[in-house]
Amino acid sequence: MRTTVLGAGPAGLYLSILLKKADPRHEVVVVERNPPDATFGFGVVFSEETLGRLRDADQPTFTAITDAWATWSTIDVHFGGEVIRSHGHGFSAIRRTTLLGILQRRAQELGVEMRFEHEVTDVDELPDADLLVGADGINSLVRRTREEAFAPTLDVYPTRFAWFGTDVALDAFTFAFTETEHGVFQAHAYPFDARTSTFIVETREDTWRRAGLDGRSEQESLAFCGELFAPVLDGHKLLSNRSVWLAFNELHCRSWSAGATVLLGDAAHTAHFSIGSGTKLAIEDAIELAAALGRHDDPAAALVAYELERRPVVERFQEAARQSAEYFEEVPRHWRLPPLQFAFNLLTRSGRIGHANLSLRDPQLVRRVDAFLGGRGALAPPPLFAPLDLRGLELANRAVLPGLDERSGAGLVLSPGVAVTPDGRITPEDPVDPAVWRDDVEAVHGAGGAAMLALLHAGRRGACRPRSEGVDLPLREGGWPLVSASPIPYTRRSAAPAELDEEGMERIRAAFVAAARRGAEAGFDAVELNLGQGYLLGSFLSPRANRRTDAYGKEPLRFPRSVVEAVRAAWDGPLAVRLSEGPGAVVHAVALREAGADLVHVATGQATEGAAAEYRRGHLTAFSDRIRSEAHVATMVGGYLDTLDAANTIVGAGRADLCLLEPAALA
Repeated sequence: MRTTVLGAGPAGLYLSILLKKADPRHEVVVVERNPPDATFGFGVVFSEETLGRLRDADQPTFTAITDAWATWSTIDVHFGGEVIRSHGHGFSAIRRTTLLGILQRRAQELGVEMRFEHEVTDVDELPDADLLVGADGINSLVRRTREEAFAPTLDVYPTRFAWFGTDVALDAFTFAFTETEHGVFQAHAYPFDARTSTFIVETREDTWRRAGLDGRSEQESLAFCGELFAPVLDGHKLLSNRSVWLAFNELHCRSWSAGATVLLGDAAHTAHFSIGSGTKLAIEDAIELAAALGRHDDPAAALVAYELERRPVVERFQEAARQSAEYFEEVPRHWRLPPLQFAFNLLTRSGRIGHANLSLRDPQLVRRVDAFLGGRGALAPPPLFAPLDLRGLELANRAVLPGLDERSGAGLVLSPGVAVTPDGRITPEDPVDPAVWRDDVEAVHGAGGAAMLALLHAGRRGACRPRSEGVDLPLREGGWPLVSASPIPYTRRSAAPAELDEEGMERIRAAFVAAARRGAEAGFDAVELNLGQGYLLGSFLSPRANRRTDAYGKEPLRFPRSVVEAVRAAWDGPLAVRLSEGPGAVVHAVALREAGADLVHVATGQATEGAAAEYRRGHLTAFSDRIRSEAHVATMVGGYLDTLDAANTIVGAGRADLCLLEPAALA
């Protein structure tokens, strides 16, 4: 078989090595525009998993790499005048030019034909082959030539970064943050040999422009960043190597192969550099493509097998990298966190490391985080089991469970929804009097827990059949008139609601107050008002449900806020509001906090029938983090939290104060 590879980066070279090693008769030609000793770039990072795959795929290459790499196991976070060090992470890195030299020599040993300084403007200029491999990076000529078949999409990130080096071997993977008059800058730095480290500087594009970096030369940018991170560099200097400011592009392709052409590495996909996965993914692509070609006599079948094997792995890394990148895009929102919690938040940003995993890597750091929240020194419980004071209500732990079950051990239990009026029910079975739960509340108190009463008015989502028969299915008979912000049905099947007038608002406002008072008589410790999920109060906050032209249309929060203020005046205990994700949510949370809310229970959108959330494990955590950090109010988050580790991580990182758990978490 004849194979032509365009691109002599790590992916292209390693594939050529594996193909030639598998069968010396295999004709492999690698074509590269740059000279073999091109010095672009600094260091690349390998994970332990990738190193294991390198060892299994080609021992000589693995040995040569391990003889030249730098290894370390620590992460340093420079923030708020402190340095928080975390151990047990296991990194390895190597100078990019050293890695390329090792791969070139091994390819030459095996008889791979390498053509350097060979500029190609048309794939027809390449040697004829049975298989053409595009390993030519994010600007791939191979991909562009058959763009319709590969169907690439690019997502441009709202940050700028420059890839520098520094003349010192740092002893840790270093994250450093500094605030300027223009905004926040951050550095990602790591050693890759005995004398040098990579030093990437990143910031939001608007900050980059305010700092005038869009008009500065390479040397001026170098000087600016060197001064910015002087405390971290500690007298050492930054190095430049074509270190221009770039915007990161996340690449996806609908297909990675077309006929006898296949893509690998950055030509097929990219993942943000903050989790150090670019070279890892590219080399693992090469390993799997070579293995698939070895398993299948039919090259077409091999390309299908390659993509089926690699795509799920790559997509998981891209998702983790996207979460990591979003963390750095929005890092100013975490600026109020104490340094220790900020560091824990950073370490757990991508979801690949959680409280349990970090407990194995660095138990001392996790004990510090636990003690920070639990306040009991070395005997502090995990974050979820730390106590919480909520407006004078002492909760034994941060766990919340739906349903008034005293056996759960949760610090707080949340009642089923109680309608404040008969015409505010979702279904005919919904209770309208909190007193029905009196015995259950007493049992919860007897077990050392607290109980929160959930109050709502269904609005245009009312008069429906039980959820067991389907969601938002109107009653066949026995319904009742509905009201909402505007006369817009919730679904195509729903009855049209009447537009709520001032008299109706006063009636419903008084009903919420009366229900809260009845809740106090029934023994409830806290009250939650539902201002989201498409119910009555939430309908005022959604531009899709509120088309009014009066004051309640111009000020969507006016009526919901008046309800919160009225209940606050009548209720002395903790008051929560359930708020759906959507435009203006942070502004609404600030206003509701000022109106007397102590806690925001974040929820899915559901303002309209088609506004369903992307249901997945922890899908509300980022929203909770945003509300807590930007609105400066305590939050409660759910979203399929079915493990205690997920909850411990969320609370420990300051992404929420309370976690609404799935019952499976305690099973």
